[in-house]
Amino acid sequence: MDMTKLVGVLLIVAGVLGLAYGNFSYTKQTHEVKLGPIEMSVKEKQTVNVPAWAGAGAIVAGVALLILGGSKR
Repeated sequence: MDMTKLVGVLLIVAGVLGLAYGNFSYTKQTHEVKLGPIEMSVKEKQTVNVPAWAGAGAIVAGVALLILGGSKR
């Protein structure tokens, strides 16, 4: 499998996941304080919304790469 087909498949998978879930969240460690033997840190939960047009665009781009990437020039 060449690189364009691999990127095409990855775009399709990412687009389907983006349409299926709509958003994803992750935890970000922001502040860390060390006072002698005491250590404190703050963790914030961040949420990223994936627009529907971005998921659909990724699927279209992936399909285009699979179709056009397979042709020899």
